[in-house]
Amino acid sequence: MPPLLGDWRHGFAALGPSFFTELPPTPLPSPHWVGVSGAVAALLDLPSGWQQRADALQVFTGNALPPGSQPLASVYSGHQFGVWAGQLGDGRAILLGETAGGQEIQLKGCGRTPYSRMGDGRAVLRSSIREFLCSEAMAALAIPTTRALCVTGSPQPVAREELETAAVVTRVAPSFIRFGHFEHFAARGQEVELRQLADYVIDRYYPACRGAANPYARLLQLVSERTAALLAQWQAVGFCHGVMNTDNMSILGLTIDYGPFQFLDAFDPNHICNHSDHLGRYAFNRQPGVAYWNLLCLAKALLPLIRDVEQAQAALDDYEPVFVEQFMARMRAKLGLLRTSAGDETLVDGLQQLLAAGRVDYTIFWRRLSHAVARGDFEPVRDMFADRAAFDAWLLSYKELLARDDKALSADLMLKTNPRFVLRNHLAEQAISAAKLGDFSELQTLQTLLARPFDEHPGFEAYADFPPDWASTISISCSS
Repeated sequence: MPPLLGDWRHGFAALGPSFFTELPPTPLPSPHWVGVSGAVAALLDLPSGWQQRADALQVFTGNALPPGSQPLASVYSGHQFGVWAGQLGDGRAILLGETAGGQEIQLKGCGRTPYSRMGDGRAVLRSSIREFLCSEAMAALAIPTTRALCVTGSPQPVAREELETAAVVTRVAPSFIRFGHFEHFAARGQEVELRQLADYVIDRYYPACRGAANPYARLLQLVSERTAALLAQWQAVGFCHGVMNTDNMSILGLTIDYGPFQFLDAFDPNHICNHSDHLGRYAFNRQPGVAYWNLLCLAKALLPLIRDVEQAQAALDDYEPVFVEQFMARMRAKLGLLRTSAGDETLVDGLQQLLAAGRVDYTIFWRRLSHAVARGDFEPVRDMFADRAAFDAWLLSYKELLARDDKALSADLMLKTNPRFVLRNHLAEQAISAAKLGDFSELQTLQTLLARPFDEHPGFEAYADFPPDWASTISISCSS
């Protein structure tokens, strides 16, 4: 029988004990499968029939270690809600190691670590399903993200706002290094370890930096550009992260740590998806600014290596222009505009104001507009606006720009850019409610739809419809 995960390499573990604590996961009783991603299994080159193997369920629940793994929990620090929180770390996640293909495998919810602080080290079924589904949904939308191989569940009780059951999600990424890893060593004055970490990241993930006059400034610049591009994608698709602490920011520009996330229902620039965010620090329209603030924290952490404040600041100068360029490119694609014109930003700004004023459903609007361009019938779109005169004025300007391009090409671009299906909160809640009763069919249906979000999927229209009234009462917080 071939090994489950093949050969291992241990790049992060080679950094040494200053960066982590070695320890095994804590087992869970009576584990069972909840959900599995075939796409991630293929990414990891898992052997055929792996899910039926007795060792697979045990390994991905943390009850057994695959041969050659080197389990560890990493230490980092960070700013949480804009306040320095000091030492943090993997409080409920353990890195098994890195596959020969360069993917790190991490078990989230597998017990206490030295960095758990007052936590129990566990994840619950609810939050694990949300992370599993959203990781794969974002990947299907071509938004950079950590991935999720599977979720396993256990009847072991876990106390949150109420008593829930335990689960483990197997996360996959080229690296789980965060801004907070750098902040940790900078705050402690550990310049040797800070340089060691930066050199590791450059050599593994940003090798082009080695040829720069100041490799560490160049690293900061490239991380800034990746982060700007990621935020542009979030804002274009209407994704709210909900808890953009510096320890939740990936050094690779990936979406990481799915907690109180949400895809917008009604378009509200000031929407706060995290009920723990009492001051609205992470409101939807503040996300690009918060990302820049987090990059300033990273720049401060890297300053002992960059050794020049002006160079560190200059490394961030591209953030805003890259964000604007990337955001506008995505909005043009959503509008089916095949060329750039001077009035594009005015058109987009005007549309966002209309959407916000009418609290128009964001995903449905864009999908209807895509079909309207394809069919030449804009009435279903007009029906979404109470102020039709204002929409008609905008539509006139839009049609003038659209007329320059081939209608069929524009419509095709829009239908490949504006998803029909996103992971709305109420859809996740329905899958979670069924899963709590042992029924995983709703989860599997969502997986199928979200894996191909731009397809029509006849017979599943309800999953692309307006959210029910009770959706607005769903409360998601940092425990979600």
